[in-house]
Amino acid sequence: MRKFAWILAATLGLCLTACGGGGGGSSSGSSTTSGSTTSSSSTSSSTTTSSNTLAVDASAVPTSVGPSNTAAITVSSTGIRNQPMVNVTICAPGSSGATNCSTISNVLVDTGSYGLRLFESAIPSTTFSSLTAEIDSSSSLPLAECALFGSGYAWGTVHTADVKIGGELASSVPIHVMADPNLTISAPTACKVGSALDSPSALGANGILGIGVAPQDCGSTCANAATPIAQYYYTNAGTAVNVATSAQVTNPVYLFSQDNNGVIVEMAQVSDSGSATAAGTLVFGIDTQSNNVLSGAGATLIPTDINGNFTATLNGKTLSAGAFFDSGSTALFFQDSTITRSASMFYTPTTTLGRSATLASTSPANATLGFNIANAATLLAGSNNAFNNLGVYMSSDLDLGIPAFYGRHVYYGISGRSSTGGGTGPYVAYVSN
Repeated sequence: MRKFAWILAATLGLCLTACGGGGGGSSSGSSTTSGSTTSSSSTSSSTTTSSNTLAVDASAVPTSVGPSNTAAITVSSTGIRNQPMVNVTICAPGSSGATNCSTISNVLVDTGSYGLRLFESAIPSTTFSSLTAEIDSSSSLPLAECALFGSGYAWGTVHTADVKIGGELASSVPIHVMADPNLTISAPTACKVGSALDSPSALGANGILGIGVAPQDCGSTCANAATPIAQYYYTNAGTAVNVATSAQVTNPVYLFSQDNNGVIVEMAQVSDSGSATAAGTLVFGIDTQSNNVLSGAGATLIPTDINGNFTATLNGKTLSAGAFFDSGSTALFFQDSTITRSASMFYTPTTTLGRSATLASTSPANATLGFNIANAATLLAGSNNAFNNLGVYMSSDLDLGIPAFYGRHVYYGISGRSSTGGGTGPYVAYVSN
């Protein structure tokens, strides 16, 4: 599943772009953003009145950056606010991360997608020329991919690279090179949904590091379909094709030689009025080293489907497999018609409001997660970049974006891999203090 959302703060007012994705890049989930008007405090038939009990800010402190299984996460002024970024190094494939290497900064940490995607323009030419193009086994033509999101699409080639993050190395990883000018055919019609994500400025990042619970971005669906599925993999001639999982764009963590059963996103808490920057740590592995322990940590454990989705209840409405933690979403996206919102669907209550959701966890059963919603117009009027209480109306699902990560350690257990504390993935878990 590819689901991430980002926010642009325009000089006059606010502009929202929200993306939701289903498995392997198909669009799912809806964000009601066009033709909307300012909402009053009326209650819709699908939303019950909520009590206003403010949640206590989570207070877990990130693990120190330094050990080989860690990498620094930063939120700063990179064009779009509330985006967690990490540095990723790519090298010639099969070189043990030692040849023609380049470090790419400002790569979005996205736990709602799977695989590394970099803009060709962000990759130095000496490194790009050393990458190996993936070849379609049936036609012997180079592979291309459509990465389809709810509000845009990325079209590009598939190459193989060694990928280093922190001190971890994944060898010969299929990655998506977005907006590759060497791909002369335009995106197929089936791919052109929304705006083209064809440059770092369009995304607000140099790429996307998809490190959620799935090993590949499509899996068996794109490997074994009776008829190749549109909106996924193509040859460079624009013909849809099936692709073996080994050649699909792959979660790099899955290919680490160690610490390869999951990740932890740990973000320091920020001010309720917003902070200029935020810092955190990306930790690789779960229950494999002393700095990534889940067993005995008192975490809330939530089994998920292959897309990282689980069941939750919000405002009296049960969202069956309609909730997820997604570090690539810059706000909390959910439906609550009792909260005043702007024409662009940001929540703008006069005073900060508290809400809570019941999550279908197994340890403990049905955990309650509280969160707060402040006035987005006030928050975004200043120059701060990190916000823990920014909310946006969305008519389906509960997208627990990066605001829910501040002050928490959020674990992602990769499907088919096991840990002492989480069992066999896929699952998510979190610690709040």
